[in-house]
Amino acid sequence: MPVLKGVYPILATTFDEDASLDLVSQARLVEHLLAAGAHGLGLFGNASEGCTLTEDERRTLLDLVANLVNGCVPLVVCSGHAGPDAAVRLSREAEERGAAALMVPPPSCIKTDADGLMRYFEAIGRTVRIPIMVQDAPLMTQVSMPSALLARMSREIEAVRYVKVEAPPTAPKVTAVLRESEGRLTVFGGLNGQFLIEEAQRGACGIMPGSDMTELYVNIWDALEAGDTQDAWKLFAGALPLIRFELQPGLGVSAMKHNLVSAGVIRCARVRQPAADLSPESLAELRFLRKLVSARTSARGVAAI
Repeated sequence: MPVLKGVYPILATTFDEDASLDLVSQARLVEHLLAAGAHGLGLFGNASEGCTLTEDERRTLLDLVANLVNGCVPLVVCSGHAGPDAAVRLSREAEERGAAALMVPPPSCIKTDADGLMRYFEAIGRTVRIPIMVQDAPLMTQVSMPSALLARMSREIEAVRYVKVEAPPTAPKVTAVLRESEGRLTVFGGLNGQFLIEEAQRGACGIMPGSDMTELYVNIWDALEAGDTQDAWKLFAGALPLIRFELQPGLGVSAMKHNLVSAGVIRCARVRQPAADLSPESLAELRFLRKLVSARTSARGVAAI
């Protein structure tokens, strides 16, 4: 299995105006992300509107993306569900269709305790041969997973090898997870990269932002890998107004899609409920911020979007 590292944008799911899949735009988006230098792709996460997709749609999209990528970068597929039986089925299917790893949030419809979480991840881990990335995202799931529990998973469940830390404050959580797992876990960051630099400085090996600013994130990551923290901060600071705007609950997916439409990558910014489209006022704010950030980053030879 490949070692996952770097910038893995969560692939937006592209829709036509009637909310059906737009596979032409989807293919263009995949090609755009690869050209932007993405080290891998994430599918069916929150920024993919994964919870709105049917199983047939998931199969169609995963087959399309796997064929386009053709093994040149790893695919991390979200396969969580409300219970272990469905999660196991989704996980097996993702592996069969080309996933290099699984991103699995804890079940959140009916909350369980630490032992229940262990049984859930154990059930998935027993049935797949690819690694599991535990998605630690309490703002979304309302499920808390302390670093001690994540470390226990890494000891007792062979497949658990990654954690996507989205539990604020994220930088201290990265430190705690790496320390308590004694090197068994590799950490990725999320939350649209708002603490990307601090997380990387504390040992995170990757970031999973949205898919509209991939070239920018790759340039920040490359600067960090080269030890040029100052340049990484300059690039990040230039894009911060847009990163901040996209972190608004319920509006980020729409903002990312409008940015991709503006860049000519996808045809339509349609989202599915429960995501909401931007209001005229929010669209005006987004357009202003997009121009501001584009001017800042293009002056440094980097495309923000």
